[in-house]
Amino acid sequence: MTSAPGNDEKLPRLVLVTGMSGAGRSSALKCFEDIGYEAVDNMPLALLGALGPAAGSRPLAIGIDVRTRNFDVASVREAIARLSSESGFVASLVFLDATDEVLRRRFTETRRPHPLAIDRPVGDGIAQERRLLAGLRDGADFVLDTSDLVPGDLRRILAGHFALAGASGLSVFVQSFSYRHGIPREADLVFDVRFLANPHYEPDLKRLSGLDQACAAFIASDTAWAPFFDALTGLLDVLLPGYEREGKSYLTIAVGCTGGRHRSVFVADRLAAWFGDAGRKVDVLHRDMDKEGRT
Repeated sequence: MTSAPGNDEKLPRLVLVTGMSGAGRSSALKCFEDIGYEAVDNMPLALLGALGPAAGSRPLAIGIDVRTRNFDVASVREAIARLSSESGFVASLVFLDATDEVLRRRFTETRRPHPLAIDRPVGDGIAQERRLLAGLRDGADFVLDTSDLVPGDLRRILAGHFALAGASGLSVFVQSFSYRHGIPREADLVFDVRFLANPHYEPDLKRLSGLDQACAAFIASDTAWAPFFDALTGLLDVLLPGYEREGKSYLTIAVGCTGGRHRSVFVADRLAAWFGDAGRKVDVLHRDMDKEGRT
């Protein structure tokens, strides 16, 4: 996943939202609308060039996909270049994706045919669309895999990357996770803390979480904890200013252990507190804390 361009307060923002059918374009447009964009779906590409002054200074989010009239990769790229150079917009291309398995399940659950496979298996349409859009995905400013995202996650990520004027500085999202349930697809940085002492093997701590004082004290007593955390925060002290200079507005840090209940939760919580003490905008989520499994 790449970074979206930084905000430019002097020029209106325009985001073209595209990607695989079933990956959440309509939901993404709703998210953009919620954060202050005017959202339009399936605008013919030929009309994009007419936006310019007629659109005023209001930020726009426009959905396009294979069903859009005159859609093809070359036309989309040309439209983006023209909008950026002639119409006075700061234009970005967002590509939404998901695994083939997830896309098939979404079409099956909603009983909708794939737009490229009306009378054929859904898998055929997905494969054809993936081939068709490969060049567009490679050239996108921001690629987001929605396979594991709930609507709240989608809104948080888009708001973090495409916040309008008035939100400044780098926002940070820290989440703990279980390696059993997979690395978060949207993570920019991933840290594995399975080397720390594991409370799972302590009968009095097994049922607790990394947020509980007794469990936290046990992990913090590991001689590896303090040097690790000092090294981690030292690394982030170096990385974050560089990300900000490059225009990155949102950073997702994932911290993982085996079951996502003890060690990763403890480290993510401490890391979020460190960001908060440093004056950073930070949110934290413990994705797998309440799921079955050891840590």
